[in-house]
Amino acid sequence: MKTDYHMHFEYGDYKIDWVQGFFDAAKKRGLAEIGISEHSHTFPEFEKLYYDDLILDDSEVGAFQKIWLKTNKFKHSLQDYFDFMKELQKNHAVKIGIEVCNFQNQAAVKKILDAWNFDYIIGSVHFLWGWGYDASKIKSEWERHDLRDIYEQYTLEVEKLAASKNYDVLGHPFNIRLFKYFPTFDVTPYLERVAAAMKKFNLAVDINTGTKYRYPVQEISPYADFMKVAAAYDLPIIITSDAHQPEDCGKFNAEAVEYAKSFGYKNILRFNQRQREFVELD
Repeated sequence: MKTDYHMHFEYGDYKIDWVQGFFDAAKKRGLAEIGISEHSHTFPEFEKLYYDDLILDDSEVGAFQKIWLKTNKFKHSLQDYFDFMKELQKNHAVKIGIEVCNFQNQAAVKKILDAWNFDYIIGSVHFLWGWGYDASKIKSEWERHDLRDIYEQYTLEVEKLAASKNYDVLGHPFNIRLFKYFPTFDVTPYLERVAAAMKKFNLAVDINTGTKYRYPVQEISPYADFMKVAAAYDLPIIITSDAHQPEDCGKFNAEAVEYAKSFGYKNILRFNQRQREFVELD
């Protein structure tokens, strides 16, 4: 079975003529089912958490992030989202998901999430010390940090996400490679810590092709070294495109399937109302 549970409508709107392109691309690529995982910054319910956590001073990072928070953010309520998705489900095989950032106040996140009947919830590390490390316009901030510190902080953030028990999937693990800052030191302890936390709290791996076509690293996340560890820990997987444009739904799915199989995977997860089942990797 081919599925793709990680994509976003945010560059368009909740209108049939925009989202139809996602379903057209899914059909073209042979996907049996897709899931929409709108970013938490789509929803005003999460707005305070962003303002609490992000650097918003007069530094280069802060100045950029103040603008970022005012651009195409917090435009639909969760009720809007569920109403629209329920309409789509009348004609399409589509699941209702969400991708939530690594907020420090996970108790507040839980209160928001528990009020809604999601099919699955992705937790993703998007911020380190309040810095949106995946934003190309503030890429220079990478030069101000020791890469060991970045790996340590990333690992700590995953451990906190996992321990919150709020999530079903860890989004794009170890995408801290996205701008091609590659470590020269042994990262095995970090890979092991992340895998151990995921195993303990039942998180699946998001095998995500977005870093292959949207970032300089041009590789599927997680990269091979972590996939070896994930397989050793018997962590379940999903395969996703992280599409932000309709035509990218399912992009490089076939390649990602072969990638997963190369580590011994034979099944992927399918979700329904936070319950999961294994289906054959196709």
